[in-house]
Amino acid sequence: MAAENNYTAAEMLTEVNNAIYAVLVGGQSYKIGTRQLSRADLSLLYNMKNDLTAQIAAAGSASLLDDTYVAVFEGR
Repeated sequence: MAAENNYTAAEMLTEVNNAIYAVLVGGQSYKIGTRQLSRADLSLLYNMKNDLTAQIAAAGSASLLDDTYVAVFEGR
């Protein structure tokens, strides 16, 4: 039976940020003797971060166009 994912978007965003930090500080992969560690792809992590940030922003907004601004330019 598969484990159920009960993480919120904010919790997942924290984990993605931790993974991004690990790649930036420790490198994408490394090898010690015959053992090798490869971390998640940085571009995939950034895409996940953008998606989660958008989910969090959408959950907190009441309107579809919250990030939309109107500018009125009157005649000269």
